[in-house]
Amino acid sequence: MRTLGTELKSWLLGLTAALQFLTRLPVPVQIEWTPAVLRRSLAFYPLVGALLGYVLLGSAWLLGIVLPELPASVLLLCIWIGLTGALHLDGLMDTADGVLSHRPRERMLEIMKDSRVGAMGVIVCVLVILLKWSALYTILHSSGKAACALLVLVPVWSRAFMTAAVAFWPYARREGGMGGFFSGGKKPFAAAAAAFAFGISLAVLGIFQLLGRQIPYDVLWGTSLGIVWQVILTAVVLLSLTFAAGWVLASMIARKLGGLTGDTYGALNELLETVLLLAIAALVQFGF
Repeated sequence: MRTLGTELKSWLLGLTAALQFLTRLPVPVQIEWTPAVLRRSLAFYPLVGALLGYVLLGSAWLLGIVLPELPASVLLLCIWIGLTGALHLDGLMDTADGVLSHRPRERMLEIMKDSRVGAMGVIVCVLVILLKWSALYTILHSSGKAACALLVLVPVWSRAFMTAAVAFWPYARREGGMGGFFSGGKKPFAAAAAAFAFGISLAVLGIFQLLGRQIPYDVLWGTSLGIVWQVILTAVVLLSLTFAAGWVLASMIARKLGGLTGDTYGALNELLETVLLLAIAALVQFGF
């Protein structure tokens, strides 16, 4: 029978695994990467995203003090990539090389395992980085800094969908791989991650209001609703946009590969971050 202490320890191990796997932040703890620990780590992906988001927000503030928006946005993107060790960009390039080769399924999977980067991987990576940089520049250049609240939530929701990708699509490689480490029931942890991301969104949006960094919700909803309902609706829109875009992308990739792989999880994260950043940039264009 599991005691409260044992249960708490298992969840702390899951949090540690999520931090060590998804970031390059120093977490000097040795843990055993068992399937049970990795399954629990899925629930903490949005929390890791929130940590990254606040590091990015603080970095944006510091860079904005000493630099114009253009070089500040480039350096902010460098920090973003460095925090993850380019883990997800690597997955994006491998996925692009395989999926866009238009070869048979098994050949696509072989290409994705190749450590060398092909032309399609480079092209897609450059395009994604350019889109992210231009969106960050738009956000930093905006007269109102309320968009920074949504900037914090970008890595939260992209990682929340990663858990859904792990849980709801089969693993494509018969010989196993990273996705095979998450063996066992994963859907409850993916559901917990989505709920966690929703709660983090409510907290972040609410905190910005309390701190006086007023978010112009009237751009989204008009002025007829109270702030509480506007915060809730904004969180619902973030959830809906992320999961709608993620479901389309994951389904397209899985149709070609017969499932998803570790590389495609990283690709989905990068693509969803790009989608969310472009959505925030579009709101800035309309006065958010």
